[in-house]
Amino acid sequence: MKSPVDIPQVLYVRPASGPLAPLVFDSPHSGTHYPVSFKPHAPLDSLRKSEDTYVDELYAGAADFGIPVLGALFPRCFLDANRGLHELDPSLIDGKWPHPLEDSEKAKLGVGLIWRKCRPNRDIYDRKLTVDETEARLDTYWRPYHETLQSLLNAAYDQFGAVWHINCHSMPEMSDELSKEGPGHRRSEFCLGDRGGTTCAPEFLHLAKSALEDMGYQVAVNEPYAGVELVRAYSDPASGRHSLQVEIRRDLYMNEDTFEKTAEFEELQSNLTKFSRILAEQTRAWAA
Repeated sequence: MKSPVDIPQVLYVRPASGPLAPLVFDSPHSGTHYPVSFKPHAPLDSLRKSEDTYVDELYAGAADFGIPVLGALFPRCFLDANRGLHELDPSLIDGKWPHPLEDSEKAKLGVGLIWRKCRPNRDIYDRKLTVDETEARLDTYWRPYHETLQSLLNAAYDQFGAVWHINCHSMPEMSDELSKEGPGHRRSEFCLGDRGGTTCAPEFLHLAKSALEDMGYQVAVNEPYAGVELVRAYSDPASGRHSLQVEIRRDLYMNEDTFEKTAEFEELQSNLTKFSRILAEQTRAWAA
């Protein structure tokens, strides 16, 4: 993990090599740069439990098949790019928040736009955030990430008349007290989320599920993760915009306690490179 620093760059794009595919990958939670302006009260080991550590590396091979890969450099617990601007917990703010908010289950749990809680159910802050510093986070981190993703998706859409989007995540092997299903449940190896069939055509979900199952993985659909803001905001299947969330169980490639890669990392990375090739070839055929 990088040392805590304030960095001028808050995201990166691994550009496609070779002809562009009508496909974009993004990893909003794999960032490990902790800004010095963060000043959390919780210990670093607890904060890091929220990371999708190494997910961006697992999909690095996608670029070889014409797929640009976007990744956040900032950590999820500092600012969650996979939440909407309305999903802010007002109890975190010192003063009155001047923008509209909506009822949010994630914000109530302490894991909204700016996290209040981290695992194992620790308070992240011993203070409230000012309106100014909160707005600065949104302007510096949230908006650039969303604007970049939208630009990548639009570029593919303008070229092909359709675009397919994979929103890349990881999940703990076991659920806990902050989990939707409650503590003590072992997850499937992969979970695909299309928000109940609303964010992509069924064919795209089936393609991804079949490709992973053919490699021998257990694949669940919409349980326990159905997809959140990034697949919701940038999908419109009727107009040819398809988004699918992919969650990978972390014990397949890393030690969840030490954050070290395991011997299985390279095998999974290789399989996800094959997965990327399969998606690129089929989406090109669909767009032809």
